[in-house]
Amino acid sequence: MARKATNKLLQKAKKSKSDEFYTQLCDIESELRHYKSHFKDKVVYCNCDDPTISNFFKYFASNFKELGLKKLISSCYREQEIDLFNTEETESGFFYEYTGIENVRPNSTDIIHFKGDGDFRSTESIELLKQADIVVTNPPFSLFREYVAQLIKYDKQFLIIGNINAITYKEIFKLIKENKAWLGINLGRGVSGFIVPEHYELYGTEARIDDLGNRIVSPNNCLWLTNLDTSKRHEDIELTKTYYGNESEYPKYDNYDGINVNKTQNIPLDYKGYMGVPITFLHKFNPEQFEIIKFRKGNDEKDLSINGKCPYFRILIRNKRLNEIENSQQVTLYNRNAGKSANTKSIEYQ
Repeated sequence: MARKATNKLLQKAKKSKSDEFYTQLCDIESELRHYKSHFKDKVVYCNCDDPTISNFFKYFASNFKELGLKKLISSCYREQEIDLFNTEETESGFFYEYTGIENVRPNSTDIIHFKGDGDFRSTESIELLKQADIVVTNPPFSLFREYVAQLIKYDKQFLIIGNINAITYKEIFKLIKENKAWLGINLGRGVSGFIVPEHYELYGTEARIDDLGNRIVSPNNCLWLTNLDTSKRHEDIELTKTYYGNESEYPKYDNYDGINVNKTQNIPLDYKGYMGVPITFLHKFNPEQFEIIKFRKGNDEKDLSINGKCPYFRILIRNKRLNEIENSQQVTLYNRNAGKSANTKSIEYQ
């Protein structure tokens, strides 16, 4: 008689299903074209990618010489399906190292099998990670915090796909606030969709089957997270609105000395105090223009509120440029006053 599946196994199956989203080549090409200068003489590791089918592997192998790569490593967690009635793992993970000479798509003789399952957290996978300069992949969304923590622990550069809600994770937001990670170029509908297996329901109005027979769903809620710099990240947000004269459009919070701004485009150019802006602000955030103060909470550590009501999550920021101007003016005024005082003392001693 078959035994019942445990809650742990059911949860594992649920997570496995939610993580079976495969990135389209067009989305990889659209994002990676902004980072080409970072890859010369580097080892790239795609540690959540079956090299026989992964579009990440295909992109880097096809552009190996153009990017000037030193080596490409692609590894796979080899548990494609979960049997709820059998906990024994029958297959090991595997990896492939490409140096621009071998077959672009590996055959069975090129594959190297792990002793274990090839999970990115395994000792064998970590040994490959240590060799890498840059990690590029679509990691398991259900393990996103743990995945990013590993990249930070081993001090790796990275470009990875995640859910937009990852911004709200305290571990991820802390990295963004400390300027250790930031959003990539494409966001939301900028990521056109993911290839899903046969057992997936094609949900949503933008679900489709492409010319190659791939089943595509477009959740429109994903982003690229990276610590690779781009010129776009240093472009100022153009500010056209003013606070003074339009104070009623910027209500103050009950529990924090700051004003609420409903849209990034409505950030006032003349307000040097604290402002709460939508989380989508991070897609246009220039760390030279603005300073991130904190996320979501007021001085009482409760959600920011206006007249007792809480708007959607807000990021508290401050305009660095206005504050730098003010500080510069204060220094100038101080020096002038100090100069006057010195001249007065000089006269007195004559």
